[in-house]
Parts: sequence; structure tokens; C-alpha cells
Amino acid sequence: MKLDFSNEKSIYLQIAESIEDDIIRGVIEEETQVPSTNQMAVIYKINPATAGKGISLLVDKGILYKRRGIGMFVAAGARKKILEERKSSFYSNYILTLLEEARKLGIGTDEIIDMIRKGEISHE
Repeated sequence: MKLDFSNEKSIYLQIAESIEDDIIRGVIEEETQVPSTNQMAVIYKINPATAGKGISLLVDKGILYKRRGIGMFVAAGARKKILEERKSSFYSNYILTLLEEARKLGIGTDEIIDMIRKGEISHE
């Protein structure tokens, strides 16, 4: 996990997003423990309350849960939940904006698909 203190995004949001990224990539698996807020505070030289706010956000979303006396763990189904949420956000924030701009410019579906294929990401 890497935090960018020059980023406009709040540190607690960066913490939550970074944990989600690690879950998506399989770095942190479901039902495994995540670092404690105190561990994060020491590693990143931040206030434990800031780390706690990021963790609480993930608890509220059902991504993490607490095992009393042990710590915070990744919930079963967390990866799927994160992917669904991010795909929905991607659609709302990027696809709808792209389609609106394409309409303004008179770009049709086939042309958009051709443009996407030019920049296609290889999954090798």
C-alpha cells in the first residue's frame, strides 16, 4: 500500500481504496487479516484515527469485519462486491460521459468501438 500525501484525495479514502485494490489483485485474500490501524499508523506515519476511518469505511461497506480481540478481516464475497461497485462506478463516471461526448461529436457506436480497439489493453 502506498499513500500519496500530495493527492487531493483524503488519506483515509486512499487507505480504503488501497486495501480494496489489494483484495482485487489477490494480495489480501478473503477471510485473511488486514493490518491494524496502529500498524498502518506506524508504517505510514499517520494518525491511527485516520487509518481507523479508512477501515471503518470498509466495514460499513461490508468489505471488512471485526473478530473481537483478534482484528479486522476481509469478508467472504468482498472481492466480488468491490468489482461490482467499481464496474458500476466506471459505467457512471466514464462510459456515460464518453457516450455523451460522442453524441455531441457525432461519433457512432462502430467508430467508438474502433477507437477502443486501437487502445486495447493486452491481457497477456
